[in-house]
Amino acid sequence: MSAPLDVSIGAPGIAVPAVAAPSRLRRRLRRYGPAWVGGGIVIAWVLVALLAPWISPYHPDAVDVSIRLRPPSLAHWMGTDTLGRDVFSRLLHGARLSLAAGFTVVILGAAIGTTIGIVAAWTRGFGDEALMRLTDLVLCFPPIILALAIAAALGIGPLNTILAMLVVWWPKFARLARALALVQRSQEYVEAATVLGLRPRRILARHILPNTLGPLAVLVTLDLGNAILTFAGLSFLGLGVIPPMPEWGSMVAEGRELVEQWWVAAFPGLAILTVVVGFNFCGDGLRDWLDPRSRSR
Repeated sequence: MSAPLDVSIGAPGIAVPAVAAPSRLRRRLRRYGPAWVGGGIVIAWVLVALLAPWISPYHPDAVDVSIRLRPPSLAHWMGTDTLGRDVFSRLLHGARLSLAAGFTVVILGAAIGTTIGIVAAWTRGFGDEALMRLTDLVLCFPPIILALAIAAALGIGPLNTILAMLVVWWPKFARLARALALVQRSQEYVEAATVLGLRPRRILARHILPNTLGPLAVLVTLDLGNAILTFAGLSFLGLGVIPPMPEWGSMVAEGRELVEQWWVAAFPGLAILTVVVGFNFCGDGLRDWLDPRSRSR
C-alpha cells in the first residue's frame, strides 16, 4: 500500500504533501534556546561586574539625604535608598562581589571535593572510609545552617562568609567525583594502564579525571547560581558584608520593610533572580549537550 497523503484545502483531486518535519536548526534552537538565553544573561552580568566603575552614574557610597527614597526617575534609574544613595550604581557594584563570591566558592569547592572524591575512590579501604565518613559528617548538617554558624563564629566580612560557605560546599563534589571515579576505575583502559606500570598519579590525572569532568562541569554550572543565592542570603542576615559595601543580599535587607518604596529591595532581588535563572539555563543546556542520547535526537 502506498503512504497516505495529507489532503488540505485546494483544488479537488490535488493532494498536498504532509508538512515537513522541523529543520535540524529549529530543533537545536528549541532544545538549546534557553541555554543561549542563560549564557547571554551570565555574560551580560559578568561584563557589568567588570565595567561597573566606568558605567555606574554615581559612586555607590555617595550619600545625599536630601534625595532619600526617591522613586525611579531619569536622574536615578532605580531610585535611591534610605541614605540617598543611587540604587542603580550600588546594584552594578554589588554584582562584582556577588559574582566573585559565587565563582570563588564553587570553583574552590569543586577542586577540593573532586580531589577528595577521586583519591577516596582510588585508595579504597581505610582511606576511602575515612574521607567518606568526613564527607557524611558535613552533609549531616543543613548547608545554610552550618554556613551561618561558621560565619557567625568567624565574624562579619565577605572573606569569612566565603570560607564558611567553602566548608559546606565541597562534600557534594566529593560524592559525585567518587561515584564517577569508581565507574571509570572498573573500565578496561584503567586496568591496562595499571598493567603497563603507569603510576597511580598519572592514571588519575591523565585518564580518570578527564572522563569525570562532564558531570562535574554540569554541577559547577548549576551550583553557581545556588552559591550566589546563598551568599546573598547570608548577607541578608547580616553576615555577608560590612556596610556600606554594596551587595545584593544586604540591599534587599535594607528595603525589606519599605513597602511603599518597593524599588529599594525589588531591583536587587531581580538581579539575584536573573543570575540564578541564567546559570540554571546554562547548566541544563550543558547537561543536554553532554548527553549523547539527547544530541542524537
